[in-house]
Amino acid sequence: MGYDGVEIDLGRPEILPISGIKRKMRETGIKCSFSVGLTSDKNVTSPDHETRKRGIEYVKNLINIASDLESDVICGILYAAWGELSPEGRKPEKLELARRCVLEMADYARDHGVLLALEPVNRFEGYLINSVEEMMGFIEMINHPSVGITLDTFHMNIEEDDFYKSFKMAGKLLYHVHLSENHRGIPGTGHIPWRDIFKALKELNYDRWAVVEAWDMNVLLSELGEIPPKIAVWRQLAPNGDILAERAIKFFKEIERSL
Repeated sequence: MGYDGVEIDLGRPEILPISGIKRKMRETGIKCSFSVGLTSDKNVTSPDHETRKRGIEYVKNLINIASDLESDVICGILYAAWGELSPEGRKPEKLELARRCVLEMADYARDHGVLLALEPVNRFEGYLINSVEEMMGFIEMINHPSVGITLDTFHMNIEEDDFYKSFKMAGKLLYHVHLSENHRGIPGTGHIPWRDIFKALKELNYDRWAVVEAWDMNVLLSELGEIPPKIAVWRQLAPNGDILAERAIKFFKEIERSL
């Protein structure tokens, strides 16, 4: 189809067919990027020391996998538990716990040539950091060259006022991009201002991964046996995954050419 890479979820690293992935990488020239969202039992903002330690060690293992598969990035929710909400709201001590833990992950990532691209998520999938501005402030607190930001257009559609300005705000700390339509279906069939986004990327001289993130409900049901509540795609948004992928890359290549 013309893609340069595949993004692999690291939620269940124990079932990854590492040797098979390596073989397919050699056969196709396709490279990998990786994403993950920490679960509650690995929440690095937990007041429980063992839970935080488990989260740090888990991410270190993921860094080993990414490095073994010659990838330089893991993106996602590495600073909190994905989908965990707090009726108490935000507390400064939670951010401080996250900062300490991510800093330890970052030192390990640096030693393995892997970048950590932290992803702000919308208010329904997390409470600690929702906006680009908030994430940039958190990254400044960490102040580590191996830590940057992932911008995901689905989450931005809920939390940001201006896509173009938000991308420009990320600047040189933009380490990863998720291209997702407002309904998480076929890009170009919703209302995300894609031309503004690609204009900002061009002005930033962005030359890292731009990953199409979309969901095929039938695949989720057949592969997982369920639709993950945090993804919450309950209707079929494309005829199938192949058509979605083909239309997505054609659409984005056309925008790229027009700029």
